[in-house]
Amino acid sequence: MSRSGPPETILPAVDVAIMHALRQALATTVDSRRAAVASVVAKYPTCLHAWAALGRASTPGIDAYMAFRVGYHRGLDQLRGSGWRGSGFVRWQHESNRGFLECLEGLAVNARIIGEESEAVRCQQFLIQCDPRGRG
Repeated sequence: MSRSGPPETILPAVDVAIMHALRQALATTVDSRRAAVASVVAKYPTCLHAWAALGRASTPGIDAYMAFRVGYHRGLDQLRGSGWRGSGFVRWQHESNRGFLECLEGLAVNARIIGEESEAVRCQQFLIQCDPRGRG
């Protein structure tokens, strides 16, 4: 910890080609969107934005929970690889952090849906610790 407060971690930017592929998948019809996003995730399994999109494209509950949970754990790995040591800010203002934060938020929401209240609370608290300002 420094005099300015907890350290801040910023994940590396997502490759432009991956984001283009994800935007194309998200532009498909509602009926084919989940499969299109899943194809992007399969091709780029480290892309947290893709995992978050897969969670959003999934049926709320266990389906979405699984996607958000995988994205969350992949995000923890990426945070550690970027120097995060278990505490400090991971702010929404940085586009590259948003995939992780969306996975964490989706995990909190869907944990609650499936009855995992303690996990939902832990995830919500972690989200606030990562960025007390939220999406603002």
